[in-house]
Amino acid sequence: MSPRALLVGAPGAGKTTVGRRLAEYLAVEFRDTDDEVVLKAGKPIADIFIDQGEDAFRAMETQALREVIGQCDGVVSLGGGVVMRAENRELLTGLPVVWLEVSLSEAVKRVGMGTARPLLMGNVRGRLMQLMAERTPVYEAVATLRVVTSGREVDTVVEEIAAKLEGGGV
Repeated sequence: MSPRALLVGAPGAGKTTVGRRLAEYLAVEFRDTDDEVVLKAGKPIADIFIDQGEDAFRAMETQALREVIGQCDGVVSLGGGVVMRAENRELLTGLPVVWLEVSLSEAVKRVGMGTARPLLMGNVRGRLMQLMAERTPVYEAVATLRVVTSGREVDTVVEEIAAKLEGGGV
């Protein structure tokens, strides 16, 4: 068993929104590693960061990734930072990884300025810019397919991904 698609990208790229719609379109299961972590921990990600720290969250995220890769043959949305761990990049090797690319301005609009995302507290635009600079080369390296989401309707993005998945473009 292996996922049909694993979605990566910066906060605001549309991983959850596109992922849910893509799973629906393909008539397969949808899973989100952030949801998996919250379910197992019994508390929101922001609370995990406060109570246990980012390292503990990243360990939980890796465990969630291992589990969904082994259990899900549908679409999986990955947390934005999951690709930063070498162990996680190895887990993604050979799998259909779709990088949802988003511009900084579009990402800021989508996540909003009053976000509850722990890594975006304070200067949302500045933090997003920094995260995108650090992560973009890694998204590019792990992706088997790159799809721009900025300024595009969700259904258009979904149809592009589905066509490439079904046509062997991934």
